[in-house]
Amino acid sequence: MAGLLKVAADAEDDGGLLSDRIRNALTDEIASGALVAGSALEEQLLADRFGASRTPVREALRQLVVSGLVEVRGRRGLVVARMTPERIMDMFETSAEVEAMCVRLATYRMTPLERSHLIELHDASLKMVEANDVDTYDAFNREFHECIYRATHNSFLAEQAQDVRSRLSAFRRTQLRHGDRIRKSRDEHDVIMQAIAEGDGETASRRMRAHMLNAAAALRRYIDDRLGGQADGPGPDNA
Repeated sequence: MAGLLKVAADAEDDGGLLSDRIRNALTDEIASGALVAGSALEEQLLADRFGASRTPVREALRQLVVSGLVEVRGRRGLVVARMTPERIMDMFETSAEVEAMCVRLATYRMTPLERSHLIELHDASLKMVEANDVDTYDAFNREFHECIYRATHNSFLAEQAQDVRSRLSAFRRTQLRHGDRIRKSRDEHDVIMQAIAEGDGETASRRMRAHMLNAAAALRRYIDDRLGGQADGPGPDNA
């Protein structure tokens, strides 16, 4: 695939950055269903494919295991895990409720410095949207939501939110590739920020819940577009 060829390493490419690029390329394929459940993921074959050493490939696979997209299956080694569309939508629904709770508390509890940092992050994201830079926006998006978690000043809730987010990270990233979803995502952040600025935690909570459910809908449309509506979704268990 042409898009994946861009992941090939330059000789001077940073190992950490390269592992992220390999992880992102594989997560896109898994989330869209191009890599089906049970597909074997061998380090050397992937290293050859991406023009990389085995070290960044190993790190990318480790991150995919942590996220639940890849699992160890006996003698077969690492394989793509089975994730049904229903399971993914259940995860998004759970995440929507957790994120809604976080932003409601954060609205009431964040310090002026935390609010200022969140505003700066949001303002900076406009250039990413105008450039349609999904990878950079995805990194911003993680930081934006994690800032909200921290601003709850509830460490247990923040940990739970982060755990749920980690399980969904690949799919949250992938949905940004559907149509003009990246712009809509920022627009949704904008109205959440307005509610935060007004100190209206209940409105911020409702808007965050809608934001997450919109992301789930965008992911489903992305999957349908990629697979032509002929498959049930990511990870059908063909093994």
